[in-house]
Amino acid sequence: MISPFLVLAIGTCLTNSLVPEKEKDPKYWRDQAQQTLKNALRLQKLNTNVAKNVIMFLGDGMGVSTVTAARILKGQLHHNPGEETRLEMDKFPYVALSKTYNTNAQVPDSAGTATAYLCGVKANEGTVGVSAATQRTQCNTTQGNEVTSILRWAKDSGKSVGIVTTTRVNHATPSAAYAHSADRDWYSDNEMPPEALSQGCKDIAYQLMHNIRDIEVIMGGGRKYMFPKNRTDVEYEMDEKARGTRLDGLNLVDIWKSFKPRHKHSHYVWNRTELLTLDPYSVDYLLGLFEPGDMQYELNRNSTTDPSLSEMVEIAIKILSKNPKGFFLLVEGGRIDHGHHEGKAKQALHEAVEMDQAIGRAGAMTSVEDTLTIVTADHSHVFTFGGYTPRGNSIFGLAPMVSDTDKKPFTSILYGNGPGYKVVGGERENVSMVDYAHNNYQAQSAVPLRHETHGGEDVAVFAKGPMAHLLHGVHEQNYIPHVMAYAACIGANLDHCASASSAGGPSPGPLFLLLALPSLGILF
Repeated sequence: MISPFLVLAIGTCLTNSLVPEKEKDPKYWRDQAQQTLKNALRLQKLNTNVAKNVIMFLGDGMGVSTVTAARILKGQLHHNPGEETRLEMDKFPYVALSKTYNTNAQVPDSAGTATAYLCGVKANEGTVGVSAATQRTQCNTTQGNEVTSILRWAKDSGKSVGIVTTTRVNHATPSAAYAHSADRDWYSDNEMPPEALSQGCKDIAYQLMHNIRDIEVIMGGGRKYMFPKNRTDVEYEMDEKARGTRLDGLNLVDIWKSFKPRHKHSHYVWNRTELLTLDPYSVDYLLGLFEPGDMQYELNRNSTTDPSLSEMVEIAIKILSKNPKGFFLLVEGGRIDHGHHEGKAKQALHEAVEMDQAIGRAGAMTSVEDTLTIVTADHSHVFTFGGYTPRGNSIFGLAPMVSDTDKKPFTSILYGNGPGYKVVGGERENVSMVDYAHNNYQAQSAVPLRHETHGGEDVAVFAKGPMAHLLHGVHEQNYIPHVMAYAACIGANLDHCASASSAGGPSPGPLFLLLALPSLGILF
């Protein structure tokens, strides 16, 4: 039962909170709802075009609570209350839910989920680009159980392909696009056990350069995994942790260069200045490795050395869009996940806002007529916000009351577990005594853990463009790449696609036309 004093406190706060004047008029809400209804009715005409281009935005760890909190933060960064703000992904007409469990895990990791939403097959926790017949860390269970990704399907169909991430380019999410590994942590051979090396398994960085040699765009972090052991990093010369890791002595950047045709324009860059100096329309292949490990958080980013996710996406699209057959681009906002694991909600949410900006940038550069764009997450986190906060309350602020148990204040944002668990003098820490608005503040958690964990609930899938309506309900996560492939007429399921059109790309076949008939008033 809620205390009457609590109810009074909440009521007072809400009465005094900011209510925009227009929202006091019922007409505002009625007009808004009628406009939304008109927009929904337009969706009866399905977009059954072939998707020349496919862009997948993956917010690592971006559960629904993160999406909502990021929406509020975006609005507050523009000096609005925040709740009424629309993220770019909020504007997508179709939304579904994705069931994220791995074949052997109720609460999943980013490797098994990446295999699902890129390769179309659910897999075990910790494995990438392989079926559930592969056991984590067991190299000898890999051969024969490899599964290919939509990036490979797109490349095989003649499209250009790209990977952009704020993590290492050989991290869990991007690696499922090109690698087949029994362990997501085999970044270079330095991280592999002798048994796996003796059995012939290759590290993920090696596979990036060898499995699909003509990936047009690769951008992110992970520089140290490309160079021989102890080689000094070009940017952090005095940092031993930034040095090369490879035991085989290979220089994978040089190998990447050697695989490119001489008549093509290939560029390796390691900082933002070099990147922005390029003319993307004259670049055929681009490898950008901007940090030894993961890229910096957006709030900490050095704008001289590190590009933003939005900048990388813009350049990637300019390079890839030169192909008349179209492209597939995987974009990962990967450090949303890292911020949550560290209990640093402010870092995580700013990463989410930056990814949303990249979504907007991509939308401005493409058309819904020929580009299918999907935004989703691999999994959630045990991140929440509540406490009956009033309208416009800072997303990083305090709840409007103290606990009715320990009489101490608490922030709206909390974690179910993680490093923010703190006891001072035998009691919960008094957050009013710390800077809870600091970029690296670790929000309080119920259970002490060095690293906060993933959440197991379904995540949202936002879709727009050709065949986006096929994402419409509650789906298994591995369904997603099958939709992308169907829309783009790539991969194994091509029965609905006619022969190549004069423009060089596939054209709709009978099934595409059949799907369109209901919107024309022809029912069966």
